Amino acid sequence: MKRYETTAPTFEQLRPMKAATSPTFPIYPKLVDTLVNTAVHPDPTAAHVLATCSGYAYSDEQTVAMIAARLGLADNHCVRISQDVDAMFICSTAYVLQSRCGRVAILCYRGTEPANFINWLTDTDVTPEKISLPAAGGGPPFAVHAGFYRNVRATRFEVVTALQRALRGESILAEGGSMPHPLEALYVTGHSLGAAMAAMMGTMLVMEEAYAPIADRLRAVYAYGQPMIGNSALAEACRKHKFLGRQVFRYIYGHDVVAELPPTASGDFAHFGREFRYEDGRWAESDKPTAQMSNLLELPGAAAAFVAHQLRWLRNLPFQHSIYDHEPQHYVSALTPAGVRSEFGD
Repeated sequence: MKRYETTAPTFEQLRPMKAATSPTFPIYPKLVDTLVNTAVHPDPTAAHVLATCSGYAYSDEQTVAMIAARLGLADNHCVRISQDVDAMFICSTAYVLQSRCGRVAILCYRGTEPANFINWLTDTDVTPEKISLPAAGGGPPFAVHAGFYRNVRATRFEVVTALQRALRGESILAEGGSMPHPLEALYVTGHSLGAAMAAMMGTMLVMEEAYAPIADRLRAVYAYGQPMIGNSALAEACRKHKFLGRQVFRYIYGHDVVAELPPTASGDFAHFGREFRYEDGRWAESDKPTAQMSNLLELPGAAAAFVAHQLRWLRNLPFQHSIYDHEPQHYVSALTPAGVRSEFGD
């Protein structure tokens, strides 16, 4: 287990030589109040902020802290928790962000790194693993994606320890001391594999009684380009749950193929939570969740869509499935509200 800590840079440091003449940060001056006080989700500010954090979770703790500061979490505390066990297909990375006042925390999971072979093995390790969720009614165990479940459990105890500190009004940093306020609002998020881990961790937090103090502060799970994490029985139980059925938000950009995985050839999988799709320049809530891909022959076409987008005379070809649409920058761009600056301040 590896644990890394950092504190975000100041706004003056983020805008060298321009701080006085071009005060473009923070993007959201009252972000903490928004995340604490927003009663109705999905919220456009939260969706944009969490998509941006999810995209930069592919980097390091200094970058994540810096981006969160630009967005509005000035002087935030950030902890990166990682565990890698190649032979067990474990490549788990979680970030816990804490606002300088202590009122807000964001748990953000890193997704599949394109050049990380173990990450890809994690994604394809779909062999069902049985889990019991006490709050689901005490019925038979549910089948979940073994790779996703294993990676959440790998870093869970350190994540929960950090959130416990936040609940007590302490800094998540080892030597950070006390904070002005205890935790009031928690958000869980991620992109791709990170989205699957976010959905899995959100399910654990609200379904296991031991985590009730944390679940009481959990406002929403925002997942971007999320694959399915469990069987249809799990999805049905989650859809009926008062939190998981209404406060889990899945965003799908265009024809992102990952939302249809694992395919039917891998077994029974299904989505839960509210689904929003971006097509024709707008986000719209889906009437029913995206189903599994039924034909594996469609996967090569999804990869071909990436190549086609790099060639101007092929760019407008219609692809039913696309790995190009899975890229996190598309989610960040499409979820940036009109008139709101980017994370670069422009």
